[in-house]
Amino acid sequence: MQKITPCLWYDGQAKEAAEHYIAVFGGDSRILDISYYGEEAPGETGSVLTVSFRLAGQEYMGLNGGPQFPFTEAISLSVDCADQAEVDRLWTALSEGGEEGQCGWLKDRYGVSWQIVPTELPKLLADPDPAKAERTMKAMLGMRKLDIRALRDA
Repeated sequence: MQKITPCLWYDGQAKEAAEHYIAVFGGDSRILDISYYGEEAPGETGSVLTVSFRLAGQEYMGLNGGPQFPFTEAISLSVDCADQAEVDRLWTALSEGGEEGQCGWLKDRYGVSWQIVPTELPKLLADPDPAKAERTMKAMLGMRKLDIRALRDA
């Protein structure tokens, strides 16, 4: 059992979001449990209260808590990507209906912030040659979706 589970607060779209993320990540991703508002709860009786789901082995809780607390970039989900094909696929799927940011960041259609990061990026940014690391940083700062070839060539 996982000790810490991130809880994502939605305004009625928790189940829809979980299903979308499961379709995007596939593999070890699925809905684990759904609970519903009862008669005494503040939400509409019978509507989805929480959705427990797993994405790529990590468990999350989606809560339909209402509009009081929208997502901000102060919290993001960082995804390590093995290659450019994975960066491209996840970027396209998660940014659809959302908003592209810079440096590999995006907001999905539900407002959740994601970082789509090639696994190689930290190594490039920590290159023993400080000039190379600086060129990599400069290249990254000029990108939206990260381009591994351009980062290597910097």
